[in-house]
Amino acid sequence: MTLITTKRRKNLFPETMEDFFNDRFFDNLPFIALPKRNGPFIPDVNIIENPDSYQIELATPGLERKDFKIEIQNGILNISAEKEEENQEEGKNFRRREFSFNSFSRSFSLPVNMNTDKIDAKYDNGVLQLTLPKEEISPVEPVKQIQIG
Repeated sequence: MTLITTKRRKNLFPETMEDFFNDRFFDNLPFIALPKRNGPFIPDVNIIENPDSYQIELATPGLERKDFKIEIQNGILNISAEKEEENQEEGKNFRRREFSFNSFSRSFSLPVNMNTDKIDAKYDNGVLQLTLPKEEISPVEPVKQIQIG
């Protein structure tokens, strides 16, 4: 297979008109509910600090519990998800196949006073909620002087 190049015709519209008619223009209009096509899905997140815990909430509609992967490594909390869907329909004179793949990954640097053994995760109505309990940090011991003999 070889690549065939074609000469580009001179554009009738100046660049300002191109900006108006390109796909990205319609992505930012609040009154048009079009799915985002330019870039990966990144869920919105709320981080709430309570006296005894942190709470992380991710807006992830359309996913299921089994789609998520939550890991902690070297003080970094990584939340990711993958979902693949495929729909097929066949009739006498037609065949239709649609598929989609969505994924995301969000990472959070954890504070030192985190009790990672007691993290709780729940998924309900499109919201993933993690509760990260704080733990008491022992007070820093005063500097101890060593005498040289």
